[in-house]
Amino acid sequence: MIVKQYYLGCLSHGSYLIGDETSGQAVVVDPRRDIAEYLADAKANNLTIIGVINTHFHADFVAGHLELADATGAWIGYGRRAETEYEIRTLSHGDKISLGLVELEILETPGHTWESISILVREHSDDATPEAVLTGDALFIGDVGRPDLAAAVGADPDELARALYASIHDVLMTLPDDVRVLPAHGAGSACGKNLSDELESTIGAQRMMNLSVQPMSEDEFVAMVRSGQPAIPGYFATDAVLNRKNRDLLDSSGALNALSVSDLQDAASRGALILDTRSPEDFSQGHLAGSLNVGLDGRFAETAGMVVSAEDEIVIIADPGREQEAAMRLGRIGFDRVTGYLSTPAQAFAELGGIVQTGPRVDVETFDQARTGDVTVVDVRNPGEVEDGAVPDSLRIPLAELVRRHEEIPAGRPILVHCAGGWRSSVGASVLRALGHANVKDLDGGYNAWAEANTPANA
Repeated sequence: MIVKQYYLGCLSHGSYLIGDETSGQAVVVDPRRDIAEYLADAKANNLTIIGVINTHFHADFVAGHLELADATGAWIGYGRRAETEYEIRTLSHGDKISLGLVELEILETPGHTWESISILVREHSDDATPEAVLTGDALFIGDVGRPDLAAAVGADPDELARALYASIHDVLMTLPDDVRVLPAHGAGSACGKNLSDELESTIGAQRMMNLSVQPMSEDEFVAMVRSGQPAIPGYFATDAVLNRKNRDLLDSSGALNALSVSDLQDAASRGALILDTRSPEDFSQGHLAGSLNVGLDGRFAETAGMVVSAEDEIVIIADPGREQEAAMRLGRIGFDRVTGYLSTPAQAFAELGGIVQTGPRVDVETFDQARTGDVTVVDVRNPGEVEDGAVPDSLRIPLAELVRRHEEIPAGRPILVHCAGGWRSSVGASVLRALGHANVKDLDGGYNAWAEANTPANA
């Protein structure tokens, strides 16, 4: 039996290739859109991918089921409550899928979404104890899935939370202790709040260490999973719908248009958004007015999805050689409207000097001096982060909500933006400048640097 995990750190996403070496048959579970790695590993192991299973309709990325089905002819499987525009194989509780000696068994585990399933993996069909359980977004290492994301498609979060309680306590936690737990997400994902950075665990370890699966009443569980969740990135609702649709396939040709200054100006005149993927430090030294800074060396796609719309035409500015990486990572969340990239940024900035501006960053001492005056401090961290302490009198607007809530920031006053470490604050500051706010600076080093020198306020 082959069980291979593919972990994509920038999206905290785990997908899996499950194969039977004797029969040469395999399935891929929860794939991303760029499928070359799955195909290459299947070929290297003499496997034929016969099926693609999504444990649920993902909200944080566009799954690669259509790409894999197109490339291999594989069937696409979902839980029985799924409805799609494309043909699927409906999977119900107790269904078994034979890959030869290796057998998969479907467990219905609703709660994160209604169609959610988990998948038991046995090396031999008559094994009393499964080797592993692929838990999707039902059970994470250190947490359980949040029940409110499916509200974007009309589901009731409280009803889902109660269904999740049953899925956890009556289904998953009844499995033997030594069954490996292989989830669809890890630390950093907005699909839960206390996810571990470990990539696998066991049922027994989770029974001991995971606070969310401890014995408690249903009402206590509902209250726990409904509170303290990260702000929901705007693109989640888009992707939750897109994963149901018979959408276009990802263009993996690697072709991306190199744009001249004139091309850039034409695109800008059409309303294209300029996405500058350089580091916050480079962006602060000079950037095109109105451009947004989401650095590639971070949670790029998820963060871009907080401040950019899938309908936006996008022009990329990147360090040389990283343009295609930026486009691919945008494609993973369904942002396919990339017109091209600025081919010679340094030359373009020289030619467009009149619209090049800096993005001032301040150190802790300067930040503290400034905030004693008539300024607004904007904290773009998530609620769970703020609970651990905050800058006194700061305005708390999570980055994922900044575009729709920026008018809450008092007009006519200087703005100081901070996050935890100084990466998201550059994003937030660039967003506020693009939305017309003047005199915006952000804190280099973020709250972590500030807390080392100050006494935090209670949230």
